[in-house]
This record gives sequence, structure tokens and C-alpha cells, in this order.
Amino acid sequence: MSAAAPSPAAGAAPDAAPDAAPDAARGREAVASAYQRFEPRAYLRNNYAPPRGDLSSPDGVGPWKLRCLAQTFATGEVSGRTLIDIGSGPTIYQLLSACTHFEDITMTDFLEVNRQELGLWLREEPGALDWSMYSQRVCIMEGKGESWREKERQLRARVKRVLHIDVHQPQPLGAGNLAPLPADALVSAFCLEAVSPDLPSFQRALDHITTLLRPGGHLLLIGALEESWYLAGEARLVVVPVCKEEVMEALVRSGYEVRDLRTYIMPACLQTGVDDVKGIFFAWAQKKEGV
Repeated sequence: MSAAAPSPAAGAAPDAAPDAAPDAARGREAVASAYQRFEPRAYLRNNYAPPRGDLSSPDGVGPWKLRCLAQTFATGEVSGRTLIDIGSGPTIYQLLSACTHFEDITMTDFLEVNRQELGLWLREEPGALDWSMYSQRVCIMEGKGESWREKERQLRARVKRVLHIDVHQPQPLGAGNLAPLPADALVSAFCLEAVSPDLPSFQRALDHITTLLRPGGHLLLIGALEESWYLAGEARLVVVPVCKEEVMEALVRSGYEVRDLRTYIMPACLQTGVDDVKGIFFAWAQKKEGV
């Protein structure tokens, strides 16, 4: 989860015309302001507790996301030394399969409250969220005989830092950040569309994070399809609706070869009134050499 001025990366579309820039800036400021009311625990209850957090059915949205990640990492093609998780939010599930393949992981978020939640889990402090059901499910999917405690221990050991990020800045991690750059891989789940007021802002945010990735490196991107709002406690947050074709086009314009693009249609039983999401996408993209 990462909120709130743009300059095109290689392969990016030109910025909006000058007279449109103030409106775009106001839109990003409004997004950043709305996120100050974001409540991590409410967001987690809405999306990672039952019914959406029910991992017992292979047809559920949770197992689908975990399966996409596990299968992609199982190819052995997405590996290296360094990985950055863009807009981690208060969640860690998106890195459970990644931590076997990368020894230096950076987690990031725009909001201090989310970085605090991550810190509680990483330090195993009282009150930390319990992700053991997700860890157990990933271990079963991967089929390596690893225990969920070993999985979580490895992830905690390999997350080296939790940093502030703003995907709407040309240098998303800021000048003089502590993350080793460029990274060998990026992961991002439910971030770019959730913090972009419009499609051009989504494109520029993708351009910006792409500068953090080495040529030939891999991006694994998960996001909402055709969603325009979601709830996180008292916060009602605006999302830019994107379809599969728009995700594909954005990746290509940012200089990627799209290796895989899957979609999940949200069933009626999981449409619980906390958002208007129609489905989920998973994209595996590789940054082209020379970009």
C-alpha cells in the first residue's frame, strides 16, 4: 500500500500537458490525505479473515493469490539476491514464496501505521498479526516438507529493512535510501491502482517503480480489477478501475515483456460490501534489456 510527481522512466508515456498537471497533483494529494484515515486492522479483517481469508477452499481468492506466486517462483526464473516489495501494506503473505529465492528483501509502505504493523510481525512482538494459516498453506503448496515456522523464520531473517515509499515520486524510495539498487526483482500487491487517482497516474507510478529494477529483472504484480473504492475502517478509499487489457498495456509501455497474466473473477459469496472489486489480476513481467 503506497500513496501519493511524476517524470517518465525509459519506455514511459510523456507526462500530461502542463495545464493538466495541477489537477493531477491535486488528485494525488487527495489520495494521500484519504490514506491518513486508513486502519490496517480493519483492512485486514475485510480481506484476510473469512470469508475472503478462508484458505480451505482451493477456489478461494486467498489460495489463488498464493498459488500464482508459488508457481511463478517454482519456475526458478525469478531469483537473485535482492527483492523489493512495493507498497507492502500491513501484509507479509506476498513474500512467503519469495523468501526462499532472495537473501535481501526490502519491504516498503507510504503509511507509518503499516510499517509499524510489519515491524511487530518481524520482531515477533506481542499483538503482532498471526499469518500462520497463510504460511502453512504456502508450505503445503510448495511441497518441500518445510514447516510453517521455518518458513516464517526464513522470511524474518531475509527482510533487512522496512522503508517509506511514494510511488508517485520519480525516486520512489527517496534520495540516499538504504535499499541496494537496482533490485533483481519487485513484488507489488494491491498498491498501484489503489493509490492512483487516474490511469495516467497509474502508468507513471509503474514507470517510477520500474527504475528500481535492473534490466532483465522480474516484476510480480497483483491488483484489483474494475474496482473504484474500498473500505479500511472509517476510510473510504478511491481506486482507479483497471481491466486486464489496461494492465497489459501499462506493463508494455513501461518496458516489460509480459510472461504471464492471469485473472480471478470474484464470486458473489466474496462480494461482502467492503469494496466493489470485480476480480483480481496477477502479472509476471520481465524488464527488457536496455530499458
